Amino acid sequence: MMSDLQGISLAVIGGDKRDQILVQRLVELGAQINVIGLPVDDCDQVSIKNHLSHALTDVSALILPMPGIDPQGRVYAPLYDKKLYLNNEELQALPSGCPIFVGVARPKLREMAEKRGAEIIEVAEMDEFAILNSVPSAEGAIQMAMEGLPITIHGSRSIIIGFGRLAITLTRMLMGLGSQVTVIARDPVARARAWEMGAKALPMESLPEALAEGDFIYNTIPAMILDQKMINLVNPEGMIIDLATAPGGTDFETARQKGIKAELAPGLPGKVAPKTAGKLVAKVYPGLIRQYVLSTGG
Repeated sequence: MMSDLQGISLAVIGGDKRDQILVQRLVELGAQINVIGLPVDDCDQVSIKNHLSHALTDVSALILPMPGIDPQGRVYAPLYDKKLYLNNEELQALPSGCPIFVGVARPKLREMAEKRGAEIIEVAEMDEFAILNSVPSAEGAIQMAMEGLPITIHGSRSIIIGFGRLAITLTRMLMGLGSQVTVIARDPVARARAWEMGAKALPMESLPEALAEGDFIYNTIPAMILDQKMINLVNPEGMIIDLATAPGGTDFETARQKGIKAELAPGLPGKVAPKTAGKLVAKVYPGLIRQYVLSTGG
């Protein structure tokens, strides 16, 4: 058994099945872990805590769930039977300078970390993790599409807005299933890559025309792209799947009024493939802990 995290003490707060797999892997690597808000198997290296401050005491790093905390400070903990809140008072128990690992850091968490002097490591935006995580995300989006409309992916017209790491994987998968894919992107380099992959590539100015023709519209840009004006141009028999970080980039109320099916799809990996998603988290985090904790002598 590898033990290169031997002697490292970590706090894991909240989470879902992905985090359970992560804890298991960290234990295999020799880490000592304080856990609250997540059902895990008890062992010599895992200490189940009843209070947040106790979980944060004398640790070298804090690991929060991929979704982090909401604007009220509530920790994402769907497997826990109590509401769990992280606030400035509780965070004072975290040793100064400790890194905080989280998928997405919302303003509330950033504000608290700054007051405590803690460094936030936003994992979801790291290339290694984002590329790996794009696989279950894309598969989940395709699952939503298959369940959402009474047509096959094969022969359907897919509009993908944005061409980042998730969009690239999604384009490849949809084309493999026989969909006619159009990529809408501002960056001419991104459009060149989409064209090279065999997709139709258009600038953002062509979005209105594309919306009228699409069966499935996948938005990956975390900005209000599909506003009221754009929703009015959408194929009324189509479906919008918004894959951007909440609150997404779609005017969902206008879509509802128009009778257009539109869904925000956050956290797909943890929902559609939690075991695989957990293995991906467990693959990336040990290296990050070595980088941010062991390299600094934490």
